[in-house]
Amino acid sequence: MAEIQGYDFPDDLYYHEEHSWARVVDGKVTVGMNDMFQREAGDIVFVDLPEEEDEVEQGEVCGKIQSRKWIGKLCAPVSGEIIEINEELEDDTSLINEDPYQKGWILVIDPSDLETELDNLIHGEAVKDFVEREIKHTEEERAKA
Repeated sequence: MAEIQGYDFPDDLYYHEEHSWARVVDGKVTVGMNDMFQREAGDIVFVDLPEEEDEVEQGEVCGKIQSRKWIGKLCAPVSGEIIEINEELEDDTSLINEDPYQKGWILVIDPSDLETELDNLIHGEAVKDFVEREIKHTEEERAKA
């Protein structure tokens, strides 16, 4: 697990610029929201998830995550068919805050073009640059408010 400026970003994951993460296991992709997202959002109070068997495209908004502060979007990190959703989130949305990379997973995708699309995601050394850019952007937005 890499800690970057106080945020946890597991090394084995791929990240979408809209803060979703992707974990590849046996050719399937588990998706959730990263630590930075859940901390900035605050307490998650509602999750609007897609249906199993829905087809999604990489980068497409496929769900909404609502906190007390705002509504965020869940963007699909890869294209494919949704084969599972985390039904525990219907009863306990706080799992996203408490354990964003394990119990707080959101859905699983059977990817249609995994090898190509993983190259479009943030991984490895690029994660540190991404986090630093996001922190700077957040600070600039707060300064404007």
